[in-house]
Parts: sequence; structure tokens; C-alpha cells
Amino acid sequence: MKDPLRPRTRRELQELDRRATEEFGIPSLLLMENAGRGAAEVAASMVPPRPGGVLVFCGRGNNGGDGFVLARHLHNRGYEVRCYYAGALAQMEPGTDAALNCTICRRMGIPVLEHDRPPDREAMARAIAWTSLIVDALLGTGLRGPVREPYATLISLLNHRRAPILAIDIPSGLDADTGEILGKAVRATRTVTFAAPKVGFSRGQGPELTGPVTVLDISIPRQLLEE
Repeated sequence: MKDPLRPRTRRELQELDRRATEEFGIPSLLLMENAGRGAAEVAASMVPPRPGGVLVFCGRGNNGGDGFVLARHLHNRGYEVRCYYAGALAQMEPGTDAALNCTICRRMGIPVLEHDRPPDREAMARAIAWTSLIVDALLGTGLRGPVREPYATLISLLNHRRAPILAIDIPSGLDADTGEILGKAVRATRTVTFAAPKVGFSRGQGPELTGPVTVLDISIPRQLLEE
């Protein structure tokens, strides 16, 4: 029997998600829900419920979707939460899991600021000054090339804040296989990752960027993890 929590490559992790959905019928939306809800538990352990608040930086892919789920669950627990989306909400691909969770957040009254709107960028600058925890849900394990804008600027901003940073699945800008910094990378206080650790966590500059790593079960069938 193989260790189900052995480090995995980017390709292996993508296959785990694909097979869980296609062969076992586990909806990708459920995997995202489990990931975000588990990450919210870790986030709650890093910040008190009243002082300050939580600012969640969400990217345009599934990693951002995990961030929106996390925001929902922290909001339900009484935390003051804001999301900052790295783009324009009008350009978000409709029908995706991330778009659905973003819509739910907005219907719940959770502020979702947009990078493409100057007033929202100013509001984000004010919000980050009082936040007690920053959540990095900008870029996931699929990143291969150098970090582009607006992500590069946002990563630099996060790294110059005093608030602790919780990275979702992987610190944004870290190569999941090599542990290299792809131009810019978030220096996380702690990382919560899903299904299994990434190979890059123990290679290159990975150990310097992740902080302590928590591996969460998001309902990937055990037999897939043991193959």
C-alpha cells in the first residue's frame, strides 16, 4: 500500500481531481466546497473573531473559488470578511464553480471588490490596513510560467504586510513541481493544501514560502490516493 499523503506532482494532482469526478461521480463543486470549508477552519484558528477582519484575495480560477467558499464559511461564523477579485467580475466565466461561489458571496452581503475598478482598489488599500488575516487564493498549482499582472503587483503588496498570510493549496507564484519562484511568490505564514502535499513544497525555495503545511481531506477516494 502506498502512502496516501506522499507528495504529488502537478500532473498527479490534476489526475486525482479528474478521476474523482469522472470515475467516481464526485462533483467538482463538492471538492471545492470541502476545500474551502476545511481551509476556513484553519483560517479561524489564526485570527480572533472580532478584532480586525479577514481579507481574501481571489484569482480567476478554481483557487479563487476555494477562497470564495472560505469567505462564506468565515462570514457565517461571525468574522468580518471581504474578498478582492483580481479582475473584473463581469468577465468571470459564467457557470464555473468559482463564479457560482462568488455569486453566493455577493448574495450573502460579503463585499467583493474588483481590481479593475479604481475605487475598489482604493477600498482594498484601506481594508488591508486593518485586516488581521490575509488569505492568498490567487494562483493555484496549475501555474507554469512567470506570474503576470495584476498578480505580480498583488503578491508584492501581500508580502509587505504585517498581517499573517494563509495560502490556499499553494503559495501563489510557487512552482508545484520544482519549488521555484515564478517571478514573484507569496511568503505564507501557513499553507493549507488539499488531498496531498505538492512535490515543490520540499524542493527549491518551497520550504521558505509555505510555512507549516496542513493537508486536508476533500473527499478524494482513498484508493486513488493509494494507487
